[in-house]
Amino acid sequence: MQDKRVVLVTGANQGIGLQIAKDLAAHDFIVLVGSRDLTRGEAAAKEVGKNAIALQLDVTDQASIAAVAQRIRKEAGRLDLLINNAAISNTRRQQGQPIEEYAKTTRTSNVSLDEMRAVWDTNVFGVLAVYQAMLPLLREAPFARIVNVSSGVGSLATNLNPEFAYRSIFGPVYPASKTALNALTVAMAIELEPEGIKVHAVSPGFTKTNLNGFAGTDTVEQGAREVVRVSLLGPDSPTGTFTRWEGETIPW
Repeated sequence: MQDKRVVLVTGANQGIGLQIAKDLAAHDFIVLVGSRDLTRGEAAAKEVGKNAIALQLDVTDQASIAAVAQRIRKEAGRLDLLINNAAISNTRRQQGQPIEEYAKTTRTSNVSLDEMRAVWDTNVFGVLAVYQAMLPLLREAPFARIVNVSSGVGSLATNLNPEFAYRSIFGPVYPASKTALNALTVAMAIELEPEGIKVHAVSPGFTKTNLNGFAGTDTVEQGAREVVRVSLLGPDSPTGTFTRWEGETIPW
């Protein structure tokens, strides 16, 4: 791993994460394919190609995160790029249930706190846990970057616009977890700006993945492209950005 840039992609065994892994491998990264299930991760790594290595990584399990950090330090000594992609949208939505119907069960007045905690544990606290574990490795790289895969539905400014098409589904579970992720992104960017480590939030758009029951309208190739574009920016690029394809700024 010593002579190539090293990237860790969480949740990389399927969907957008897998496509990001493929695209970055094509740009000559060594891609660490993070997957809760190692068998699925190994299958994904084979699909990505010779530059991919599967790692068992559950972002809600501190021991799993620590083991990955230890292995990266031993085998690479640094991490050039961290893609926080792993996320879940719910634990209780029934198969085939329209998102609008599920959203009615997750209003602030009736949301299950267990449902909210489960989603936030992956989408918010999992990201923070991975960030804290990988930061010493990112600091060893000559130029490091973090990309947090967020969503436009987490934008507070956008949701305050009555014309926003998805405003009615904004609630405390998935949408607000992405709002919290955006806040973490800003906090990371502020903390790391003096060190030159860049931090970004990216919305992949409404992509057809397991996350939304394959109800999305964009392909995974389209969903991955902004993450990849931002990942390949140079050291003089700005930090603390929130964008969708192609470099379109989303209000926080």
